[in-house]
Amino acid sequence: MCTRVMWPDANGAVIVGRNMDFHKDLMTNLWKQPRGIDRDDGVNGDLTWTSKYGSVIATSFDIISVDGINEEGLAGHVLWLAESDYGAPAEGRTKLSQAVWMQYFLDNFATVAEAVEWVEKNDVQVVQLQDPTGGKPPTIHLALDDATGDSAIIEYVNGEAVIHHSPEYRVMTNSPTYDQQIELVKQYEGLGGDAPLPGTNLATDRFARASYYASRLQQPRTQLEAIAAMFSVIRNAAQPFRIPDPGKPDASQTIWQTVSDLTNKRYVFESTTRPNIVWVDLRDLDFSEGSGELKLDLISELALEGGLAGNVSSRFEDKGPMTFISLKLEQQMAEAAAEANAKASDN
Repeated sequence: MCTRVMWPDANGAVIVGRNMDFHKDLMTNLWKQPRGIDRDDGVNGDLTWTSKYGSVIATSFDIISVDGINEEGLAGHVLWLAESDYGAPAEGRTKLSQAVWMQYFLDNFATVAEAVEWVEKNDVQVVQLQDPTGGKPPTIHLALDDATGDSAIIEYVNGEAVIHHSPEYRVMTNSPTYDQQIELVKQYEGLGGDAPLPGTNLATDRFARASYYASRLQQPRTQLEAIAAMFSVIRNAAQPFRIPDPGKPDASQTIWQTVSDLTNKRYVFESTTRPNIVWVDLRDLDFSEGSGELKLDLISELALEGGLAGNVSSRFEDKGPMTFISLKLEQQMAEAAAEANAKASDN
């Protein structure tokens, strides 16, 4: 579950909001990733690169980037899509693990158009990983947006990338696939039809509400007004804390929200369990090669009485580099767990 909304004409700025909905704490922290970091595809190492652009990212368990913005104003947002089908890893295809899928684009491209062109030219295949908490393997799709107001939704259906690329694709939620979502929304009043605006937590209903309210935002006078307006839209599509609905054990609540100003390069984060709003101005960060991967420990800092609030650009610290989960690391972890279980049985 999740919702992403883009407002491309907020008085000269492109503003994007997203909800992260999940049924457990993802232990999210923020990281500054500089230029000059060497990475690989997390699959077999055939694809390697050195980051061209620095970025600020939100992570899940500090092993996968799930949201973020780079210094050129390209942003990425990972959301759940149950229908995702990446296909079996195929010989000869360019591969990216789910953990570095979004990060590859933030590292290498300034615009959505550049990213889409690369995917189309290279027959890119995403490779599924295991859930580190023992849950279902992730099935995700990806939204990209940039400071020009361009947008792309990338989904995998029957093993192939399906790309919806247009500045008009401003809203994204979850199931069904995007081609169906953009047709279903037309039935509602104010969006092409005459049915009343729906109010449940279904992905299709959140898609409709976010589309409706985002299209009716007044022009802001300041950046603060623009960010507040976007928060009002994504909060309307947020999901409250609750016990799982019958037959839906993974029913998700909104655990955090972000709003990004892609034009002025501000990244705003709000936790729903530690509800102080913090933000990062990318102009205040050093993204130069060798400046180090720095971490803002939201888990510890937001939990303190009073916690963090306001501009936290100066609060990132060197806690060592971030390690993206990979197929190799998954195998090592599985082997270590098997060895530990064997020792426990012997005892």
